[in-house]
Amino acid sequence: MEQLLAVDVGNTNIVLGLWRGEELAASWRLATARDRTVDEYGILARQLVGAEGRIDAAVVASVVPPLDSMIGEMLERTFGVQALFVEPGVRTGLSIRTENPLEVGADRIVNAVAAHEQFDGSVIVVDFGTATTFDLVTGRGEYCGGLIAPGLTVSAEALFTRAARLPRVDIRKPAHLIGTNTIGSLQSGLYYGYLGLIDGVLERMKNEVPSIGTVVATGGIPKSFIEESRHIEQWDPELTLKGLRIVHERNRSHRGKRR
Repeated sequence: MEQLLAVDVGNTNIVLGLWRGEELAASWRLATARDRTVDEYGILARQLVGAEGRIDAAVVASVVPPLDSMIGEMLERTFGVQALFVEPGVRTGLSIRTENPLEVGADRIVNAVAAHEQFDGSVIVVDFGTATTFDLVTGRGEYCGGLIAPGLTVSAEALFTRAARLPRVDIRKPAHLIGTNTIGSLQSGLYYGYLGLIDGVLERMKNEVPSIGTVVATGGIPKSFIEESRHIEQWDPELTLKGLRIVHERNRSHRGKRR
């Protein structure tokens, strides 16, 4: 059975998923470090995949262009495969209905691919990462675009950096809405402020496109945000890896071969 390594290269994390056929056998998350060498990434990847055996093919979605050549070289040198990068010209099964399809991030495309495959009708995909993205894909497989907002961690870090007297705090649901001290006030503002952003955007998207059937979320965010949201109906942390596998299947004639 073919073993596929799916790689999602983000600004904060690199996520690797090992697909054995249609089963996600394992997944790992690494910190994105632009100063790592090809050999360092290769050692980490080999240690993670090691016990799982060979790699027959690889597919990559990257939003960090400076790392693309390094990741491609690492996969070829470490596993002997030439990776398929999700980029213009790759078959996705979607029709990109934006003003400039070339500028749409590969992660947003593969998320839309997976959501369209998994759910009926129009779908909104919310991806919580360095940036939080809200994307609309129709039941006909049309990617229509969306919104990009600062991610939760980025928003919090900007507040701590620019306000000298405000400390860093754990981002979690506070015991009370109205804080009675600085830490409680910060936690409440970050938590409920971001929850308001999520639901406010989703409510407006639903008002503008009444045919939306499902809202699915993915990425890294505390589970309580998903539970508290009035509009998020599905949570799928593996959505991006699923989309990468589907894109690989749709481009089998172009997949990398073992040396």
